Amino acid sequence: MVETARVLIVDDENSILLLLKEALTAWGYQVSTANTATDALAVVRTQVFDAAITDIRMPDMSGLELLKQLKAHDESIEVVIMTGYPTIASAVEALKEGAYDYLSKPLILDELKHLMQRLMERRFLRGEVHTLRARLGEELTVNELIGASGAMQRVKEIIGKVAVTDSPVLIEGESGTGKELVAAAIHRLSIRAKGPFIPVNCSAIPRDLLESEFFGHVRGAFSGAVADALGLFRGANDGTIFLDEIAELPPELQVKLLRVLQEMSVRPVGSTKAHPVDVRVIAATNRNLEQAMHSGTFRQDLFYRLNVIRIQLPSLRERREDISSLVNHFIRRFNKRLRRDVKGISPDALSALSGYDFPGNVRELENLIERAFAMGSRDQITLADLPSLTARPSVAPSMAGSTVPTLAEVEKELILRALAVYNNDKEEAARALGISRRTIYRRLKEYGKL
Repeated sequence: MVETARVLIVDDENSILLLLKEALTAWGYQVSTANTATDALAVVRTQVFDAAITDIRMPDMSGLELLKQLKAHDESIEVVIMTGYPTIASAVEALKEGAYDYLSKPLILDELKHLMQRLMERRFLRGEVHTLRARLGEELTVNELIGASGAMQRVKEIIGKVAVTDSPVLIEGESGTGKELVAAAIHRLSIRAKGPFIPVNCSAIPRDLLESEFFGHVRGAFSGAVADALGLFRGANDGTIFLDEIAELPPELQVKLLRVLQEMSVRPVGSTKAHPVDVRVIAATNRNLEQAMHSGTFRQDLFYRLNVIRIQLPSLRERREDISSLVNHFIRRFNKRLRRDVKGISPDALSALSGYDFPGNVRELENLIERAFAMGSRDQITLADLPSLTARPSVAPSMAGSTVPTLAEVEKELILRALAVYNNDKEEAARALGISRRTIYRRLKEYGKL
């Protein structure tokens, strides 16, 4: 299915709305209209648009302010400003805020038609570039991190500041909050952007292969070592290595990692020769490393070596105002991937999502939208397309007592509840929670449930 471009027209004059709607519809666009900026912002919360055409003078909000808010909600919307009172200052400000173009009234429809064609061509080319970059492993930049909440704005500001340095970064946050995307954004904004970005899930590598995977090995170092291997650190030379779930590293490898960070050289397994490396290290964890230090499971000296710059990612329930932007982002992504034309989400479905606690954070929201597509959502996602939403109990009741549970207690409750919801399917439960299946098995063993 070929997706038809959708355009939102905003003007307080009904005659302008009718004229533009008739013209754009005749040119093959799907058109929605709004009489006020407030109505326009309400519409974009539940519908996905490719472009917006807005008057600059409206009773409730200026077109320039609407432009800012549209871009904050969805960076990819192309916005055209139109006005009956053109000035150089307002044109410059509109383009500075990200407008695609600035038109004077009365509009010449042929000019608008050609402008819209150019706009859509640029949008198509940008989409192709983004797809190619994704295939090449070049992940998101900071401008593409979704969310205009205060919490996300602070994260973006920190990313912009730390990217120009070469210091180690420690990213903390619950599973599914986007730690790898933040690490990738830091890398793409840094002087190492042309070098490799290598993400490593520390909990996914078998314990007996960790040292070889990290630092490489020479031929004959152990059974099965039939050739030399560079290892992840040497493979990331001149770039960035991202160590996710750093708290899961065993103590013996923590010691060796500390030495690598201090000396910036690695010695492959079975070799006596050390090789210099030039690598920026970004680590991430969903656990409290201070508690891990005090319990003796994480080395204090390694913690201080990694904790030069610290970024704390907010959970999705701490930035609920970003949910509608994220939903639109995922709808656009799955429309492109699955060649569908879902136009948006119903208000009651968005309300249900906004009221949900999301223990799996952004990753869980993405899974819910993908599942809605898989279940056959057509024109829009409705509450009926999100059956698992009401089936999943919130963790809130456990907080109702007079004492606050520990993080370990909350984690245990979430894991056991997820397993109950998914009929003990550990892979599905792990995916919903945004953690690895190996982590679930390890936790169940700790709980005496295996």
